[in-house]
Amino acid sequence: MKIWFDILTPKQVLFFEPMIRHLQKSNEIFCTARNYREVTELVKIRKMKIMMIGRHGGSLKADKLNASLKRTLLLTDKIQRFKPDLTISFCSPEAARVSFGLGIRHIAFCDSPHAEAVMRLSVPLIQKLLIPWIIPKSEFAKYGISAKNIIQYKAIDASVIIRYNDYNISSNPKKKKNILIRLEEEQAAYVQKNRTSTLTIVREIVKKFDDHNVMILPRYHNQIAVLRRILGNKAKILDRVVDSKTLLRKTDIFVGSGGTMTAESALLGIPTISYNAVPNLVEKYLIRKKLAIRETNSKRIVSAIEKILCSDNAHFKSNARSVMDSMEDPVKKLSRIIKMKD
Repeated sequence: MKIWFDILTPKQVLFFEPMIRHLQKSNEIFCTARNYREVTELVKIRKMKIMMIGRHGGSLKADKLNASLKRTLLLTDKIQRFKPDLTISFCSPEAARVSFGLGIRHIAFCDSPHAEAVMRLSVPLIQKLLIPWIIPKSEFAKYGISAKNIIQYKAIDASVIIRYNDYNISSNPKKKKNILIRLEEEQAAYVQKNRTSTLTIVREIVKKFDDHNVMILPRYHNQIAVLRRILGNKAKILDRVVDSKTLLRKTDIFVGSGGTMTAESALLGIPTISYNAVPNLVEKYLIRKKLAIRETNSKRIVSAIEKILCSDNAHFKSNARSVMDSMEDPVKKLSRIIKMKD
């Protein structure tokens, strides 16, 4: 079988990597992505064979539209030549449109029903949609796919990344701890505009914990420039793309926006605080399971970090181990779905 993977984000690079490795043993695989800073660099780090086609559209609606239309045309040419039997994506709008137009069966994964624009553009054109069991099927069915074509798996997507990577996390006995802050995906169409400034949170943490190692992981060049102007050398601004496992194995406290890296950190048992820039059902699950702490106020985040620094935090690791043990492997689930006839 010939299978096409379309990969759009850093999370998707890590999520699809084990699926690609598994399926390429007995299938011909063709992988595409778009030129997007963190994706381009992460693909190089992971030494994956992926063709870059088109680019990320940025934050403006007109630019997003133009980039998507141009990418759809470029993909159409490549996919017509490859002639895949199956498309696999994470609800890529371009993959959905090209696959529909060329009559290619499309299986997609998704844990982000809050990404309304992407859902409307992709979900109605997909044959099978695989989602974490904690998300009701109705959250996706409302976009135009029949509930019978939505298949749940008992896992959250970050568990796949963890399952297939060796993090080799060791305890840090030193008094000087590593605090990692992950900035949000500010160019996504779904990001909340009216909320506490992330820069306020960053400033408070850097000011309060200057006797610890505060590291900040931005996503975009403009975020790097702003941080350098405001913070100078008061914190370590990570201006190069880094594999998450390299960072997290050395992280004592993680502060994230509620996305994939927040879930990854929480499932590793690292004391994790979500400032909830992107409210979503996966983040709510992490909070409910006491795998992470939600705080949106900068001063309360500082208080939460102080409390973590004074505790042994054993419950984070035990909760994470219990949750990970209960989850299935979506890689194996995908193999079964591919064999389904309808």
